[in-house]
Amino acid sequence: MNIFLTNNNYRKFSTASFLSSAGDILFYLAFMTYASKLRNYSLALSLIAISESLPKLFTIFGGYFADRTRNKFRNIFLAAIIRCVLYTIVGFLFISNVDQWNLVIIVVIINLISDSCGAYSSGLVSPLIVDLVGKDNFGEAEGFTNGVNEIINIAAQFIGSALLLITSYSSLAFINALSFLLAGILFANVGLKQNKVSDSIENREINTQPFFTTIKSSFKQVKKQVGLFEVVLIVAILNGSLSSMGSLIPIMIAANKNTMVISRYSFTIALMGVVVACGAALGSIFGTKLFKKFKIFSMTILATLIALITTFAIFATNIYLVLGLYFLLALTASATSIKLTQWLVTAVEHKILASTVGLLNTILIASAPLMTTVLTTVSGATNIKYALILLVTFEVITFVVELKVSKKVKTK
Repeated sequence: MNIFLTNNNYRKFSTASFLSSAGDILFYLAFMTYASKLRNYSLALSLIAISESLPKLFTIFGGYFADRTRNKFRNIFLAAIIRCVLYTIVGFLFISNVDQWNLVIIVVIINLISDSCGAYSSGLVSPLIVDLVGKDNFGEAEGFTNGVNEIINIAAQFIGSALLLITSYSSLAFINALSFLLAGILFANVGLKQNKVSDSIENREINTQPFFTTIKSSFKQVKKQVGLFEVVLIVAILNGSLSSMGSLIPIMIAANKNTMVISRYSFTIALMGVVVACGAALGSIFGTKLFKKFKIFSMTILATLIALITTFAIFATNIYLVLGLYFLLALTASATSIKLTQWLVTAVEHKILASTVGLLNTILIASAPLMTTVLTTVSGATNIKYALILLVTFEVITFVVELKVSKKVKTK
């Protein structure tokens, strides 16, 4: 948080990111609500979910194209303006006489294009933050940004629900467009000031290698750092465990309503979401301070132990213990991710930094749905207890690997 308060350019840059995130969440909630009222709402909601999730798989390509971009500040500004125009169009569509299903399909396509631009913008963010705060402070800056985004995610959902009672879908689309416009103005302002301070930033060497050569280079540089690739896989499994628990715990609560429900089932599920979001936010914002003396392998071991204890608490059907441990798991897992990103930033060349971060994020993103799909399939086909046993097996194997790898590395 200190770097947010003391670094004016980073403060404006991160504020721009917060604005675009808040607007996106507000509109997503509005669009989901609109789609839920259609006759074939299941198909509409599925299309929206695909338009939201598919661009996340483009993260690695967004990073690659970001590394090939010479004027990164200009392009992140242009991406924000393009998204502003797209959601302005959406706003007008909502007040037009377009058929409901045609409207949904058009907006889904626009949303897909916008989020694809967002994947490219996300690729530009990491190298620009490094330029603004330096490699040594990147972990703190990245943690603060991720943490505040978690808080915004929670707040925007409540605000969005309230706004839907007093305003229209088109108004929320226009608010989203306005958030991107303001974000673009802030990006441009920071870019102009930063270029005056250092003319070399936008003239820095860019990556000119083909895509697969770039990914190969990124992988080689990661492998050069003893234990780094293993930590990437470990953090991926931790994220997968966290995500899987988010699907398995509601199943366990439904099977044990007499002992695990707090007030109402829906309230318990909502509370679980708030708990994990708060844990992730605090871990991102304060993790670098709280665990300053912890080496990254100590963090992975701690997080894995908490994951194991959390899984056993689910077996015990003690909801209060589950929520407390789930909070700690989210906190330690997010703090570990920040430490991993900090190590990654100092380990690879700046010109392929976005590609490498994109590769990392793709692995982390893929692990969550993969593990969740496997474990929920096991739960549905057999019994949730077998899914939890399989989760424990993953966690024990991870713990053993951590102990072996940590012996090789004493400096991280």
